[in-house]
Amino acid sequence: MYDPIMRVFTTLEILQARDRVTGAELAERLEVDLRTVQRYIVRLKDLGIPVDSTAGVGGAYRLRPGYRLPPLVLTNEEAFALSLGLQALKEIGLAAFAPATEGARAKLARVLPQALRESMDAVAEVVAIEPGPWVVPTSVESLTRAATAIRACRRVRFDYRSHADVASRREMEPYALLHTDDRWYLMGRDLHRAALRTFRLDRVEHLELCSPTFQRPADFDARRYFAERMPFFQSTYQIDVWIDMPIEEVRGSFPAGRIAIEPDNGGTRLRCSRDRLEMFAAMLLSTGRRIVIHSPDALRDTFRDLARGALEAAGDAKA
Repeated sequence: MYDPIMRVFTTLEILQARDRVTGAELAERLEVDLRTVQRYIVRLKDLGIPVDSTAGVGGAYRLRPGYRLPPLVLTNEEAFALSLGLQALKEIGLAAFAPATEGARAKLARVLPQALRESMDAVAEVVAIEPGPWVVPTSVESLTRAATAIRACRRVRFDYRSHADVASRREMEPYALLHTDDRWYLMGRDLHRAALRTFRLDRVEHLELCSPTFQRPADFDARRYFAERMPFFQSTYQIDVWIDMPIEEVRGSFPAGRIAIEPDNGGTRLRCSRDRLEMFAAMLLSTGRRIVIHSPDALRDTFRDLARGALEAAGDAKA
C-alpha cells in the first residue's frame, strides 16, 4: 500500500547512507517522479532535518555535515528481528562476533525509543539460541576479509588444509560465500587449478587480500553451483543406499542439494557424502521404510549402535 510517510523516511535513510544523491537516483529508488522527490525533501526540512541541495546539472541532495540524526526509526517487528539476528550469530558458527554483537546492541539501545528498547531486551531475556552439535566454528577475520574481497573483486591468498589433512597455499578469485550444512563455504576460481572450486572456510588460515582485481561473473549462482556439487564433496564417508520410497517423497523428506537421487527398482537410490553418519542414519530410520545399504560398512555399524541404544532405552522405560 502507498504510504507517503514511509517514503519520506526511506528518503532520509538513503540520505544517511550516501554522501550525496541526485534527485533522479531518489526518484528511481522510490519509484516516484522528480516533483514528488522535491516534496519529500521539503517535508524533511519541515521536520527540522537540514538537507542541503545544489541546483542544475549534477545537482544533488545531502544531509548537512555534522548533523546528529534523530532516534533510529524502526518498527517493533524490525527491532525484534534485528535483535534476534544478532543473537543468532552463534547458530551459524560465528560466536567470535559476541563482543561486536553486544557493542551493536548497546549502540542501538542508546538511539532507540524506550518501547523499541524493551522489544530488543525481550529477545535477550526470553529467547535462548544455542548452536547445534554439528555447527563448525569459523574465523570471523576470514569471513569478513573474504566478503570484502568479493565486494571489491580482489583476489585472495590463503593457507588451506584439505579433508585429507594436506596443507597447500591457494590463490583464487572469490565469487561468493554460502552458509549451509552448519558450515561456511567460499566459492570462486582457483588460479592454480584454473577451475571453479569450493573451500570450507573453517579450514582456511591467513587469508589476505591481493592487489590484482578481476571481473566477477554476473550470472554466477552460488546456491545452484553448490547444490550441483554438494552431494559429493570430499568427506569421511561416501554413502550409497536404496530406500523403498518414491523419488517424489524423497525430495520432500531429505535436504535439497545434500543428496543425489534417482529412481531405482521401484524405490530411490541415494548417494551423498558425510563426515558423520549418526544424523543421516537417524533420518533414514525416521522414514519407516525398508533400507538397503550398499556402502559404507560403517553405516551398518552405525545402525547397530542406534539399535542397541534404542533397545537399552526401551528396557529402561519398562523398568
